[in-house]
Amino acid sequence: MATSKTTHQFAICIQSDDPDLLTPRMIYEILPDKSAEKSNYVRVVDNEGEDYLYPADFFLFVDFP
Repeated sequence: MATSKTTHQFAICIQSDDPDLLTPRMIYEILPDKSAEKSNYVRVVDNEGEDYLYPADFFLFVDFP
């Protein structure tokens, strides 16, 4: 049986146009979305637990061990 290792990506919000959805200095999970990346957007699980597209400039991407 093959197992796949899922890599989680995270980013710190550094800017927000709606503080109810994104809180500056908070860490968010980034979901893979190749189409969004081409337009300089990222798919983020926001404060409401939903995934939406946000400008990549709103985030500082980080790697955690």
